Order: sequence, then C-alpha cells, then structure tokens
Amino acid sequence: AAPRPAHGCGSGALLGRFGVLLQALLALCAFSTLMLKRFKEPKAERRPWRIWFYDTSKQAIGALFIHFANVFLSDLTEEDPCSLYLINFILDATLGMLLIWLGVKVVSWIVQHKKYTYLVFGEYGDPPQAAAWIGQCILYLLIMVFEKTVISLVLLIPGWTKLQQILLGYIPNPQLELVLVMFVVPFIVNAIMFWVVDSLIMRKYKQKDTLDINGSTETPRARRTEESQVLLSPDMDFDQSESDQDISGLRGTGQKMKQPSYQVVI
Repeated sequence: AAPRPAHGCGSGALLGRFGVLLQALLALCAFSTLMLKRFKEPKAERRPWRIWFYDTSKQAIGALFIHFANVFLSDLTEEDPCSLYLINFILDATLGMLLIWLGVKVVSWIVQHKKYTYLVFGEYGDPPQAAAWIGQCILYLLIMVFEKTVISLVLLIPGWTKLQQILLGYIPNPQLELVLVMFVVPFIVNAIMFWVVDSLIMRKYKQKDTLDINGSTETPRARRTEESQVLLSPDMDFDQSESDQDISGLRGTGQKMKQPSYQVVI
C-alpha cells in the first residue's frame, strides 16, 4: 500500500463516504444560488421555470464534468490529492473562467453567423423546444472539455508540485482539509461562477414589444416617449385657439372659435 502522506488527505479520500457527502452538500448549496439569482431578477425580466431549468441545467452538466475530471486527476497523484484538487479548482475559477467566457463568445458568434437560431444560448423557440436545449448542452459541454484540456496542459508546467506541498501543509487534520477543499472554497467560488456564467448564457427577457395600428413593432420606452410628445399637443393647440379667439373678438369679427384638437392614444 502507498504510504500515507505526512499531512493532508490520503489517496481515495475524495471518493470516500465523507468526501461524497461533502460533494452532495456542495452541489445542493451551490445550485441554490441559481435559484436565488432567479428571484433577484426583476419581474419584467424573470425567466419562466422551464427556461430557467434549460439555462441552469447546462451549467449543472458542465460543473459535474469539471468536478469529476478534477477528482479523477487528483487521485492520479501519489501526493496529497486534496491540494491537487484545490489547485485544479483555483485554475478553473481564474484561467478557466476566462476560457469559458471566450468559448461562449466564439460559439455564439459562429451560430449567429451561420443563423443556427436554436443553438444560440438562451434561445429555445416559442414554445421552447427540447431539441434546442440538447444542442446547447452539447455545445456548452464542448466548451467545458476545451477548458479542462487547457487547464490540464497548464498543470504540466514544472513547479506545481512544490506549491502542492506547501498549499495546505499548515492543516494537520485530514478531515478539516477535506472540508476546506471540497466544500468551503468550492461553495464560495462556485456561487460566483454560477452567477456570472448564468448571466452570460441566459437570454435577457424584457417586456414584450407593442404593436401599433400600422403594424410596426414599437418598444415600451419608445411608445412612452411618443405618448409624452402627443399629450403635449392638445395644450399647444388649445392655447393657440384661445389666442385666435381673443384676436377675433377684438377685431369684431364673427369668426368661429377653433375647437381644440386631441389625439387619441391607444
């Protein structure tokens, strides 16, 4: 049997009973931030539950892939697997986050250029189509594979072993190190990552455009601006009519007083 390291968790600790319990608790707490984010959205922009599930499930699939890839890579080492998992996680949250953002932007530009409407992140059709969700999940998973491949290549650079030895060397208790590595740090970082990535891949829902009499589409803001301009016109016409009446009275003419003209706003 491989000798147990002087500090840190031993081989297989990440997939032990306590480690699996921590991972389940982490998943529950981390994805609850996405629920909180939905209720923090303005009511006019809040996504329906089905759209919210389509958006967040892509992140769930990608996060599970990254997590189990990190666990697998960490168990390959003879050193402390907890510190190697933490290194992987920190790289995923920094350099990996930049790669995810770049991947989402590139993929979004390609599918919009090719006019693959159902592959645009957040667009599922009306009514929402499961086929569009599946296609977007595959694209997002490919972005995660690209990100993890680059991070794995970065870990091949010499010098990470020394950092791995000193990263958690001050923690004498293996279970305390496991809690810190598998729950505390991932929960804080995942909450931030989920919030940011969800904002990247979601469609911004706003109030529906209004249709005027001529059949052209008009946004609520533009309609309010036009209404404010129209509502000023009766007063202007009325003032002009009063001026005309006064002048006609002074001149002794029998001109008919102009009636104020109003525009009906629908």
